[in-house]
Amino acid sequence: MTDPSSNHALLPLLGIRIPIIQAPMAGVTTPALAAAVSNAGGLGSLGVGAMNADGARQAIRATRALTDRPFNVNVFCHRPARADAAVERAWLDWLAPVFRQYGATPPDGLSEIYTSFVVDRAMQQMLVDEKPAVVSFHFGLPPADVIDELKRAGIRLLACATNVDEAKQIEAAGIDAIVAQGIEAGGHRGVFDPDAADPRLGTFALTRLLVRECALPVIAAGGIMDGAGIAAALALGAQAAQLGTAFVACAETSIDDGYRRALLGESARRTTFTTAISGRVARSMENRMTALGEDPGAPKTPAYPNAYDAGKALNAAAKANGEFGYGAQWAGQAAALARALPAAELFTLLEREMRDGIRQMQARWG
Repeated sequence: MTDPSSNHALLPLLGIRIPIIQAPMAGVTTPALAAAVSNAGGLGSLGVGAMNADGARQAIRATRALTDRPFNVNVFCHRPARADAAVERAWLDWLAPVFRQYGATPPDGLSEIYTSFVVDRAMQQMLVDEKPAVVSFHFGLPPADVIDELKRAGIRLLACATNVDEAKQIEAAGIDAIVAQGIEAGGHRGVFDPDAADPRLGTFALTRLLVRECALPVIAAGGIMDGAGIAAALALGAQAAQLGTAFVACAETSIDDGYRRALLGESARRTTFTTAISGRVARSMENRMTALGEDPGAPKTPAYPNAYDAGKALNAAAKANGEFGYGAQWAGQAAALARALPAAELFTLLEREMRDGIRQMQARWG
C-alpha cells in the first residue's frame, strides 16, 4: 500500500507542510489560533464572514504579526437577506416571553447584521490590498470578476461544496481546491442554495465522489477529530483534512465559558441541525435555543443572517443572568472527541496520530 499522504500537490500550492487545515469558524477563530496552526506546519484560518472590511483587515494584520507562514481568510458568499416583516414580527413575538425571563425585551426589528461578500466591495478590495495567501468561500461563490481579481493578486482560492454539482461549479469557476463538507460537520451547512434539496452526503462518501469526479484537489471536512480520521480521509484520496470542532476547545479560541463547558461535557454527545440561531441550517450542540426552534409551535425562522440579530440579543440577555444555553454552540457529530489543549500541542498530537494511522494501514494492508 502506498503512503496515502504522498499525494501532496495541494501542500506546495498552499505553502504548507502538513495536510491539516484548521477550519475558519467565524466567531471562534482568532489570530492566535490561526498563527499557531500555521507555525506548526498546517494552514491556520480566520473566519471573517461576520466582520466588516476594517475588522477583517485588523485580524489579518494581527495574524501576520504572529506568523510569517500562509494562512486562510474565509468569507461568506450567501444570498443577501430577503427581509419579511411578517415573519420577523412573528419570530420576535415568539421569543418575547423568553426575553422577559431574563429581564429583557426583543429588538423592535431585525437587521442584516453583516454583508455578504458577493456585494461587499470594501471587503473585496481589502483582500486584494492585503493579499492573504489563501481566501476561502462558504455558501457559494462570488462573481467571476471578483474571483479573477483575487487570482490576479496572487491569492490561492478554496471553496466549500456539499455535493457534486456544487463542486463542478467550483471547478468551472477556476478555484484551486474544493473543501468537501460532509453532513457530520459542525456549524453552517455550506450549501449554495438553502432552498434546494440537500442530499446530506457524509464526509467520506462526498470526499470519494469528488476525488473521482473532479480534477481539483479535495480537502475532507466534517466529523474529523483526530489523526486516525485524517489518515482515513487521505486514504480516500483527499489531499488534506479540515478540522473545526477539534480546535474549538483550544485556549486560543474566543468561545465563552458556557460553550467550552458544553463541548467538554455530556452536551457534546448530542448535536442537531437548527435554523433557530441564525436563520440557516447549522449543526449545534443541543441547547435552549435549538429546543426553541424544535418546538411544534415555533413560527418560521427569519432569513439568514437577520435571525442572528434576535439570537445574539437573546444570548446576551441570558448570559447576563448566567445562562449560556442560547448561544451558537456549533459542533460536529464527533464533538465528544474534543481535547482541551493549546493549539500547537494539539496540532503536534494530530500529526503524530495521523502518521501512526498511516503506518497501521500500511502494516495491515501492505
